[in-house]
Amino acid sequence: MLDALQFEFMRHALVAGLLASIICGIMGTLVVANRIVFLSGGIAHAAYGGIGLAFFMGWPYLVGTIGFSLAAALVMAAVTLRARHRADTIIGVIWAVGMATGIILLDLTPGYNVDLMSYLFGSILTVPAADLWIMLGTGIGVAGFVAVFYQDLLTLSYDEEFARIRGVPVSALYFALIGLLAVSIVMVIQVVGLILVIALLTIPPFIVERYAQSLFQMMVGASVLGAVFTVAGLWLSYAFDLTSGASIIMVAGAAFFIALLAERWVVKPGSGPVA
Repeated sequence: MLDALQFEFMRHALVAGLLASIICGIMGTLVVANRIVFLSGGIAHAAYGGIGLAFFMGWPYLVGTIGFSLAAALVMAAVTLRARHRADTIIGVIWAVGMATGIILLDLTPGYNVDLMSYLFGSILTVPAADLWIMLGTGIGVAGFVAVFYQDLLTLSYDEEFARIRGVPVSALYFALIGLLAVSIVMVIQVVGLILVIALLTIPPFIVERYAQSLFQMMVGASVLGAVFTVAGLWLSYAFDLTSGASIIMVAGAAFFIALLAERWVVKPGSGPVA
């Protein structure tokens, strides 16, 4: 792996992977703790509609994609708050319609054909320095939001009724959380792709949840675990000439199944974060 770092594109890929791991480790912890994994997947897939809209209207990628994803995410958030029994169905519909809208708008865009596979699997080996600064800014924003609202987020994640009794603005905080999740997904998806975003949002926090003693420990553990998966996946892709994003996902997937087996046969896990 050290030999690979002589190449600038590998250094950029490593930094992008580490930043994505931190962002997804923090946001993924909140996703898993609040049991909104399906909603996060819906946002990630609906982002395709924003990609198509941006290219069709000739807007910058971030303008169209963030705007569309935020709108879809806030609709999903409203549904999960007010009609939980219908949430999975409506999120699934928005998920499918968002992707279809993006593809159709790209088909209708004259004289331009974008490779949607690059947004599905990412292009972590071709990350420019400018995108690294964008991801760094996103990471600082995510960390700052969590630091300011940590206690409220903790209460919201594990006891919504108690949060209301304490005077936490549950609805406003939930919408803010979902909005930040949408922005984070869009910022990361252009670098590492949709599938890797979902993997980093869900697998590291799920593994760490059983053993962390606090929400903060879970965030740190998920970020570190995501970084380990990223480094290992990049090393495998370099050593065996494999697709980097898929290699990272396979490493994470293998760790996921090993953790399940360990939980069942070897280790008796704790009760998860409590403070």
